[in-house]
Amino acid sequence: MPAVNMPARQKGDFLVDYEEKVFEDVKAKPGEKALVTFHTVAFEGSIGLVNILQALRLKRKGFETSVLLYGPGVTLGIQRGFPKIGDEAFPGAQNFNNQLAKFMDEGGKVYACRFALQALYGHGEPSLIPGIRPINPLDVLDLMLIHRRDDAFMIHTWTV
Repeated sequence: MPAVNMPARQKGDFLVDYEEKVFEDVKAKPGEKALVTFHTVAFEGSIGLVNILQALRLKRKGFETSVLLYGPGVTLGIQRGFPKIGDEAFPGAQNFNNQLAKFMDEGGKVYACRFALQALYGHGEPSLIPGIRPINPLDVLDLMLIHRRDDAFMIHTWTV
């Protein structure tokens, strides 16, 4: 039987060198834009939260950053809580809300498709986190095309 000859890890130990940065810290040039789209369901995996954090990072790097919630992505922008709106029923239950609010507080724009909001998920505009701008479903493609035309950096978040 093989023997384990190393001590057990201790709280506060480092497992990786998290301070080494391999690449330059890229910053936006004046006027550069970014768009992060979400066609993913809240709480169905980590990608929704990870790319909200990426949008926040892009904003902090100087990009004029927008987030688009469409299809199941609108579920990321719904006010939630239990037993009341805003209450955190379990640790992390407000992650999407808190990070989107922080993104908007720092000047990011968030758009949500009205079709998905109502027809797919049965919510009205008052269900959205304050600050999210509801848009016509015909605006979804146009928002992407505007960013493409403006040579914006884009991240498209999908889960199936």
